[in-house]
Amino acid sequence: MGVDEPRESRRSDGPFLPDFCSARAVLAVVLLAELVAIVLALARHVPGGPFWDDLARISLFLLWCTLLSAGLLCPARRWLAGFGPAATGAVALAIVLACVTLVSLAAWWLGHAWQELPALLAAGVVADLWGFLLPNLLIATIVTGLLLRYFWVTAQWRREVEEEARSRIRALQARIRPHFLFNSMNTIAALTRSDPARAEEAVEDLADLFRASLSEATSSMTLKEELELSRIYQRIESHRLGARLAVEWRIAGLPLRARVPALSLQPLLENAIYHGIEQLPAGGTVVVEGRYEEAGGMIELCIDNPLPPARTDGPALRAGNRIALDNLRQRFALAWGPRASVEAGPAGERYRVRLRFPAELAG
Repeated sequence: MGVDEPRESRRSDGPFLPDFCSARAVLAVVLLAELVAIVLALARHVPGGPFWDDLARISLFLLWCTLLSAGLLCPARRWLAGFGPAATGAVALAIVLACVTLVSLAAWWLGHAWQELPALLAAGVVADLWGFLLPNLLIATIVTGLLLRYFWVTAQWRREVEEEARSRIRALQARIRPHFLFNSMNTIAALTRSDPARAEEAVEDLADLFRASLSEATSSMTLKEELELSRIYQRIESHRLGARLAVEWRIAGLPLRARVPALSLQPLLENAIYHGIEQLPAGGTVVVEGRYEEAGGMIELCIDNPLPPARTDGPALRAGNRIALDNLRQRFALAWGPRASVEAGPAGERYRVRLRFPAELAG
């Protein structure tokens, strides 16, 4: 669907392995190695035996195996992106077993070739190479198989949740487009009788708007595209309202490649014009102001408009305004959860809507 569908498809069909390049994954690997070491040390422990020596020796061996495996799976994950789950799991298991074999051979060789090896380390090396290697490979196969199954189930669950969220966003998005189309057609119908030339210009703007909007038949677009759609809508309304409508764009410094749910700003501009400017005989100015917080990677957009005299005390909004705001809140919640917010309410003699969301750059 549109330009963004391949990107979403790649995300859904990517490798189910976690990113072993991240510090969080490395910490999880270390903790898992220590957990397995404790289990193995307890399984081998006999009353009065050297439990802590066994635990230290097993921990050292497992840390070498797991960290080496993670170091190889880190670059391999990107290469495995084009493989299916079975092939990805088989390659990952082969990498882990190769690492366990390598570390086992090194430990066995050092235990027999280096006579000055500390007794704590040499005590864990048996005389028979296969008697030392095969149990290590068997344990590695069982543990890795369980982990791969867990990674795959988790990835499947995450993809289902993401797909459900995208479906809900598309459903919410579909509710906006007819409402916008009807308002635009009413504007053009009014101009057709009063000013056919400007009506023709409005039709061309509407065609450009829907070409850009519907060609991106997806749940998100860049902030640059969203601002362009809003400016086209402004021109359509300017054909009808003339000098009564003014819009100030204070958006310098915004990261225009940041992604937003499609048609996030345009409905708010529509509400500002319909509920504010259109109700004032002399018209007014809508202010669209944005700023980017580099420290937190957050974008803040504010749209405010003058309130008619009867509404300066902030009475209840019209239903259309509430629907647009509720719709936007749901889509922001689906896209970013608690990291994003939509706030709206009177501010003196003006009405302000404040959007705050993470700056996730496209591409």
